[in-house]
Amino acid sequence: MAHKNPTSIPISDPEAQEITPTPTPSTAAPAKGYSAKVVVNKVKNNLVFHSKWGELNGAMGDLGTYIPIVLALTLARDLNLGTTLIFTGVYNIITGAIYGVPMPVQPMKSIAAQALSDTTFGVPEIMAAGILTGGVLFVLGVTGLMQLVYMLIPLCVVRGIQLAQGLSFALTAVKYVRKVQDLPKSKSLGERHWLGLDGLVLAIVCLCFIVIVNGAGEKNRGCCEGVQSGGDDMQNEVARNKRRSRVRRVIFSLPSAFMVFVLGVVLAFVRRHEVVHEIKFGPSSIEVVKFSKHAWKKGFVKGAIPQLPLSILNSVVAVCKLSSDLFPGKDFSATSLSVTVGLMNLVGSWFGAMPSCHGAGGLAGQYKFGGRSGGCVALLGVAKLALGLVLGSSLAHILRQFPVGILGVLLLFAGIELAMCCRDMNTKEDSFVMLICTAVSLVGSSAALGFLCGMIIYVLLRLRNWSRDKPLSAIWMQKNPEQV
Repeated sequence: MAHKNPTSIPISDPEAQEITPTPTPSTAAPAKGYSAKVVVNKVKNNLVFHSKWGELNGAMGDLGTYIPIVLALTLARDLNLGTTLIFTGVYNIITGAIYGVPMPVQPMKSIAAQALSDTTFGVPEIMAAGILTGGVLFVLGVTGLMQLVYMLIPLCVVRGIQLAQGLSFALTAVKYVRKVQDLPKSKSLGERHWLGLDGLVLAIVCLCFIVIVNGAGEKNRGCCEGVQSGGDDMQNEVARNKRRSRVRRVIFSLPSAFMVFVLGVVLAFVRRHEVVHEIKFGPSSIEVVKFSKHAWKKGFVKGAIPQLPLSILNSVVAVCKLSSDLFPGKDFSATSLSVTVGLMNLVGSWFGAMPSCHGAGGLAGQYKFGGRSGGCVALLGVAKLALGLVLGSSLAHILRQFPVGILGVLLLFAGIELAMCCRDMNTKEDSFVMLICTAVSLVGSSAALGFLCGMIIYVLLRLRNWSRDKPLSAIWMQKNPEQV
């Protein structure tokens, strides 16, 4: 398989072995049947919290991308926010129960970008693009073609797509922090003031707080490790170190992302307290979207075609690879991911829910802040479902006042975590292909173009090895002839 890299550096943080649950007899060996008891036990194991505060904190890791896109489409294109929250909440709960890891549910970014840049690309076109994209992914999944694609794409090309996506998130995050944003128009309006309820100082303080609590993902050791008891002075030193260690444990266990998000919600009400009177309780009405032939045609040409390469590469291939990196022993097939993405859009898009997919950036962000189980995204799904049923689309009035600088801080950490997954490229050839793929993806703003260039460079480099009397399979898979 093209993804095998025997000299790769482990991607998961040093705590991964402590956090990853030990397989139980019900999950270690495949069951011969799918009895109700087996399914229920598996769902329970997938939804169990490894750390209550960690899972709660991890649920915030995907909001840096989710809120700006959904809010912008709600304000600019009359997207039904209540329906989107209800359906994406259900998606979160189901995917958490199925996969047992913080599998994200994100808006389809290419379709969203097209809708925000083209005033004639309305809700019918958005939903038509989502249905068509979901249909293609569903067919690729059930026929097994997606698994074939995943096996043939080299690891260095996948890393290039991940690095490009991570850097794109990070650059967007810095723009959110530095510039005043008009989200409905996706434009920057000028430099952000230093002071204020959405100022630079607030964003910098939130960033520093998260860095102090979370660090770079390394394991935080106790202060008193390596100290042996001796005389009275040594015992006093041990006692002081234990007290410092307890303080460190308290600080490092704080749900930093959740606290920052709650701060943003409080500031949203402080910035404009009249928003309380604009809230209407009750769910938004769910109606079937009416499509015209023109909407189907425009949705396919301007929405589905640009979105498909991004969904295949970032929502399926990159997520498969990243999940095996972050959660050893929990490898998911490209087939299952392709089918779940397809089903989400084949169901929800008919009723006006924003087309959604999985995403490597969301998975990296939720992992960065402590998400380790399906319970993380299930908790987020319950919150979305509750907000969609209680507040509906009136929630947009609150989110409009949410400090964009805080969203930028959350998005920054998600992007950096995704980009750091590319540090296992040990050979110069692999690094070369990865960086070519990344550069073209960023400059051309197209993952498909970067992927194409990366594959061409990879094939050319492999062809140079023909002079070494290696069979073609060994060249492509990067194996020795005796291993084939």
